[in-house]
This record gives sequence, structure tokens and C-alpha cells, in this order.
Amino acid sequence: MERTAAHASEGRPARPRTDPEPPPPGGVLWTIAGDVRALLMLPAAFTLQVAHPAIGAGVDQYSVFRTDPWGRGERSLRSVQLWVYGGAEAAEEGRRVRRLHKEIQGTDTRGRRYHSLDPACYSWVHATGFPVYLYAGRYLLRRFTPAQERQLYREWLQVGRILGIHDRDMPQSIEEYWTYWGRMLAEEIEPTKVARELIATDVPLPRPEVGSLAVRVLLRLTWPALRAAFLHLRAFVTVGYMPPEARAALGLEWSPAQERRLRGFSTALRLLVPLLPERLRYLPIARAARARWRAAAR
Repeated sequence: MERTAAHASEGRPARPRTDPEPPPPGGVLWTIAGDVRALLMLPAAFTLQVAHPAIGAGVDQYSVFRTDPWGRGERSLRSVQLWVYGGAEAAEEGRRVRRLHKEIQGTDTRGRRYHSLDPACYSWVHATGFPVYLYAGRYLLRRFTPAQERQLYREWLQVGRILGIHDRDMPQSIEEYWTYWGRMLAEEIEPTKVARELIATDVPLPRPEVGSLAVRVLLRLTWPALRAAFLHLRAFVTVGYMPPEARAALGLEWSPAQERRLRGFSTALRLLVPLLPERLRYLPIARAARARWRAAAR
């Protein structure tokens, strides 16, 4: 009697799962994502993410960004760094992110049902990074060549695969991406409640509980002034490093005077940061990955 296919497979070792590869060491994304200047780019991407009606509703209902903004920011930054520099950990981090979002669902700002892992929602979270890196990079790093832009997009597609997004749910060429980007700005993106909060300068912001007792006391005494300065800087870099067409979609104003200040601020950083030692120029996960890469090359 012939064995069935199911029986025939009994006793055989399970086929190993093939994880998607993270972006390659030394690539364009490696030069951007771990640089300390990337900290100034991320707020624009995060704000564009929550400008999606479903994502804004999910963050409004489920996120701790109001009560634990510093912890949430640290966890989000670590996750982004692992997608790029995590090596074997990258795919596991992508799976962890999907598990974290598995139960997030509800009704968006337009009364439509959503689930956070629906491709239309989840892919937008990923998609916001590319145009912000490209636009903000012109100020803070350099203007990319057309070939570098295409390479950056190919590497960003690899990040999407790390996050568990199927190729069919991501534009597969840069030309397809810009068509998708224009449609999303025209039809979906709006100034949601959460997006407005992320660029407001008069919202509550709990002080960080970090450092020694002396540091915590100093923070308590100076927090009103530090809070105001931080919120103004956050709003300035969020709107400034957001692509102009995205600003227009959200109805955000940006004056010539603000543009001049942004260019001066960016030029100073573009000239000064490369002079810093690597331990100050790169974020910890990126710095460790770069050290491992150099050691392996030797």
C-alpha cells in the first residue's frame, strides 16, 4: 500500500525557514539609518504614519505615546535599527513587530473597519521611511544620485520583507512608488488627531526619568523650559524635514524664514557631525554592527 504524502514526510527534518535578508552592509541605508542625524528625520516619518486614518486611530487607542513617550521612542528606535543592522536578529524583530500588532483593530477616523496588519495600513507604515530619508538626507547628508536613490529604494524593499510585507503589497520600482505616494497623499492622508499632537508645541509631555538622583532633580527643576524647547524643536524638524507635497497634504505651513533657519541648522550639522568620532556619530546598534563588519572584513 502506498504511503500518503503526509506519511512520507514523517520523520524527515522540517525544512528550515528562509528569513529575508536585511539591507547589505556598506549600502546606502547603512550610511543613513545609524547616523545620529537620523534622529532628526524619524519624527517626520512617524507623523506621516499616523496621518493615515487607520494608523492614527490605532495609535490613538492603543499606544502609550502620551504616557510613556520616551520609552516608546526608545523601543521604536531600537526596532528600526535592528531592521537594518540586526543581521540574524532582523527577521526575528520583524516577526516580533507583527505579533505586537496582531490584536490592534477598530474603526478608523472615517468610520471604516481596520486591522493594523492589513496590507493597506501596514505597508504605509513602512512606505513613509523612504521619501523622508531621501528628502531630509539632502539637507543633513548629501543629495543622492539617481543610482543611489534606486539603490536606497531596493534596500528599503528589503526592510519591508523583514517586516513581513509581501512584494505584491509594496511598489516594486521607484516609479511605481512615486505613483503610490501621490495617490496616498491625495486620497488617504489627513491631519489626524495624533498627527496634530506630534507637531503641537502646547501638549503635555512627561519628563524623562533617567540618570542619577542629581540628574533627576535637575530635570524636575528645569523641565518647564526644557519641555518648551523640545516641543518647538520637534515641531520644527518634523515639518521641515517632511517632503513639501506631504506638508501640503496635511495643510502644514512652512515659511521662507523657517526654510532659511532649517538650511542653516542642517548645514552646521552636515559639516560638524562627520568630524565626530564614530562612538558619537553612530547610534549604539549601528556602531556595533559596523565594528563587526570591519572585523569580518579583516
